[in-house]
Formats: sequence, C-alpha cells, structure tokens
Amino acid sequence: MKKIKDLVADVYQLMDTKEVSEYVDQEAIINTFGENMKNILRQNLKEYRGGNNLRMSNIGKKDRQLWYLTKGYEGEPLTASTRIKFLYGYLIEEMLLSLVKLSGHKVTHEQARVSVEGISGSMDCKIDGVLVDVKSASTFSFKKFKDGSLIDNDPFGYVDQIKGYAEADGDTKFGWLVMDKTLGNLTVLQYDMNDNDSEHHEKLNNETIRERIVSVKEMIKQEEPPEKCYEPIPDGKSGNMKLPTGCSYCSYKKHCWKNMRTFIYSTGPRYLVEVVKEPKVIEVDNDGRVVSQEIKEFFTMEDNND
Repeated sequence: MKKIKDLVADVYQLMDTKEVSEYVDQEAIINTFGENMKNILRQNLKEYRGGNNLRMSNIGKKDRQLWYLTKGYEGEPLTASTRIKFLYGYLIEEMLLSLVKLSGHKVTHEQARVSVEGISGSMDCKIDGVLVDVKSASTFSFKKFKDGSLIDNDPFGYVDQIKGYAEADGDTKFGWLVMDKTLGNLTVLQYDMNDNDSEHHEKLNNETIRERIVSVKEMIKQEEPPEKCYEPIPDGKSGNMKLPTGCSYCSYKKHCWKNMRTFIYSTGPRYLVEVVKEPKVIEVDNDGRVVSQEIKEFFTMEDNND
C-alpha cells in the first residue's frame, strides 16, 4: 500500500517514466479527469454568488474581514484576471488529483461534506487515509508549504480551515498537496496535532476549531467592527507606507483605509496609505480607472489649502 510520504516522488516518477501500474484503471481516471474539467469550466462560466455566511473555507480568515462579510458590506468585485487565476487554480488541483491516482495512491472522501458547530464545508479529499487540501501557489507562497512555516504566516486561514475538516472527521493528522504554479514543483506539508515534539505543536493546539467558531459567532454579533487585522508596513526606503499582503488581498480594505491609493507596478497593484514620495507609475481609483495628473494636482491643491 502506498504511503503519502512517497507521494511527490511517485508523481515525479510517473511523469518521468510514463509507467502506470496494471492495478490502476488509467482510462477511467483519464475519463473522470476530462468530465471534471468540463464541469469546472461550466461552473466558472456561471455568475458567482458567494453569499455572506460563515463557511469552513473562510472561518480562518481575520475577524474584521469576517465581520464585514457577515454584515453585508460591499466588497471589491473580482476582476477578470482574478477570476481566470481562480479558474486556473481549480484546473491545476483537478490535474494533481488525477496524477496522484495514476501514480497508484488511494484518493477517497472527495468533496465530502462536514459540519462543526453549525459551520459546514467540503474537504478536498483524503490521500492514503490522510486528510489533504490540494492547492496551487505562487513560487513565493510555495516556500511556506515547502519549509513547513505556513502556520507562522497564514493570512488566508488555511490551517483553521483544514482543522475544521479534521475535527468533523475525527482526524488529528492533516496536510496539503501543493504545486508551484509557475515552476511545477510539488510538495506535501503535514501537521500532526498530537505530535508533542513538533515545533508547531503549541500553535496548532493554541485554540481548538470549536473555540474559534464560537468566538467568531460572538464577534459578528457586535455592532462595531473589531480592530484592524494589520498595520501598514514601509514600502522600501521611499518613506511611503503600504498595506501588507494579507490586507492587500482583502476585498474590504477600502472600508478600513479611506485614504488608500492604488498604484500599478509591474509586479501588481500596491496599496499605499501614506505617500511621501509619489510613485512614478499609473495610479487607479477604487473602480480601476486611471487617475489623471490633473485630478492628482487638484487634490494636492485641496490638501495644501487645508
């Protein structure tokens, strides 16, 4: 029986040798892959209605973000490029699971529904009996899964999300199968909540997922939002202050930072909340329209008059 510790090596070997075990129904896996890819594309061509409810997939996000979500605040609409990025991620994840199956590893519990304290969700799967979330990541984010430091820097709440699935199914071991979507590298990160010798044991058990859910349910009853999730950080040596990564990806950031300005760099948008030195790149407003030089000069004059 295959073990998840050999998963990456086995998938790499499959791609190198193209040899599929006689015990693996290659055509059935390929046909299922094709059907699932079609369904993913169909779903992504439909209008997305995310709703404003707590779900297992968002329970690990920051409190203030969840407060805005459940109170029905308007978030930034997804851009076309972001929608394509999400679609690409779904396609990669489906491809990875197919390669896992073709390499002889056992995949079960695909999209199994779970619920904890009234919060529901669907796990990705179990691989060789281990609860696994399948993800694609940028080269930068991939490093956190490769070196095991995800728990120290988890702005999207991946750990609490999978802890929810684990709690519902009675698991204490869980992990992620991740692909670097730029370079194609794979890694498996596993955490064991019962491993007292692990350097991550204290953080993993600092708060149970049931405690987290109860805390969030109480928090969203408040009339005022909780404190901001992050503080601005220096933007190099310019003297400007920008939003950190976790804040920049939040669709509710405009509600927290009324003076936020968006500048478009080659590496993507940069959100500045204090501008000492004007960046020499395009600036856009909250609707994505280019801010003209005339408008900038007008606001500069208004600020000086104040």
